[in-house]
Amino acid sequence: MVWAIFLHFYQPPNQRPEILQKIIDESYRPLINGFLKNPQARLTININACLTELLALNGANDVIDGLRHLAENKQLELTGSGKYHPFLPILPESEIERQIKLNDETNRKYFGPVWKPKGFFPPEMGYDRKVAEVVSSLGFNWIMLDEIAGQEKIKTEDFKKIYQIKDLPLRVIFRERRASNLIMGAQVWTIESTYEALKPELLKERYLLTAMDGETFGHHRPGLENLLFNLFASDKFEFVTVSEAREKFKDKGEQFDPVPCSWASSQEEIDKNEPFYLYYRQKNRIHVLLKQLLDLAIKVAGEARGEERIMLDRAESCNAFWWANPDAWWSIEEIEVGAFNLKNVVEKTPSADASKKEEAIRLYQDIMAQAFSWQREGVVHKLHAEKQAWIKIPFKKRAKPGEYEAIIEILKKEMAKAISRQEFEQAIRWRDSLYKLEHGLDIYNLIHVVDQLRAEGRLGEYAKLAEKYKKKYQKIAPGQPE
Repeated sequence: MVWAIFLHFYQPPNQRPEILQKIIDESYRPLINGFLKNPQARLTININACLTELLALNGANDVIDGLRHLAENKQLELTGSGKYHPFLPILPESEIERQIKLNDETNRKYFGPVWKPKGFFPPEMGYDRKVAEVVSSLGFNWIMLDEIAGQEKIKTEDFKKIYQIKDLPLRVIFRERRASNLIMGAQVWTIESTYEALKPELLKERYLLTAMDGETFGHHRPGLENLLFNLFASDKFEFVTVSEAREKFKDKGEQFDPVPCSWASSQEEIDKNEPFYLYYRQKNRIHVLLKQLLDLAIKVAGEARGEERIMLDRAESCNAFWWANPDAWWSIEEIEVGAFNLKNVVEKTPSADASKKEEAIRLYQDIMAQAFSWQREGVVHKLHAEKQAWIKIPFKKRAKPGEYEAIIEILKKEMAKAISRQEFEQAIRWRDSLYKLEHGLDIYNLIHVVDQLRAEGRLGEYAKLAEKYKKKYQKIAPGQPE
């Protein structure tokens, strides 16, 4: 197995300086310095060009220089993307192409000769056929997609193949969810626990692509950056760039059409024809209104050449769409910023007539009225509560005969292993999980312990143990309840 680690660096163009500085100090600088100290470090990174500009404007040229040095050392490859992190499937082809070319132009300015992206990272891994056609036409030879793009047609055993998008020269490299979530969720902290979780795949002839936000390491998860440093220093894994993985397996796949999706899509959402649930959904009125305002801004300023064109480029960021989900990610402030920026594009475009400006103002007002209505009427709270309702029954009561006892036994074994490896934080996590399961408090977990065990690949003996306890139960169960 060869392992390609991919990190995605992005901050919105209007990010507050104090927050940006915190992320630079906690994540970007420690990561880059750690990679530079270890010549074995080998990875692929995307940095959206709006962040590259922010770093230069905020005195963080050392971060840019560090990335450049890593690329010069052949430790790092950089990928193409959209400059302002737009969700590409909701843009017309001309805007997709512009965002990619702007990203290329800006990053080439700062990175110089090492800026030679072979591959493409669509923001949020947002994909549809239109995106593939534009990316292919611009000369990229591979695109990174979440494994769900195969919609169960591509199994994990097929990660030894590099598939080609039908009727295009563009290849697909699949991100594997389980391993990515395992690391991103801080469910492994050491080489030993990572090795244990990936052991079933290590001897196979295949590639593993884990793709995660770079800010996870050090900023969202303080200390987790040390896992990356330790992994690269270990001789247990073979690390490659994504392009190297693509070359190694390039002639083994066939053509297929990936389904529209993002790296946040669930199979249920795809089955319901809602593949972009968090970014654009017809049943989400704010999404629909934001899209109408976006389309209006593109229609009005798309051919402009002045300041309003730059304003439109920036306003195409997908942040407002992401935060406009009353049952998931929700922020009235972020919705307002996105809607205001799009409205501003129309109002500041000299060629826009009065009716277009009035339409933009009306759409902005409708967006905010809907957002405040959902907030005020408790819709946001209600939808969040409904989404979590399935875990309100303790696992002890909803498990089938034998399942609860099997989980308890596995947890005790994992706790003992963690103690023997001196992974005391891990041991405490399993101890707390045991307590919660035994006392019915697992209903308050954001991530249920059973899902954690499954994600970490620790349920190998689950079925056998559950069957053992089920037979034991059947043997001692009375014919009638007492």
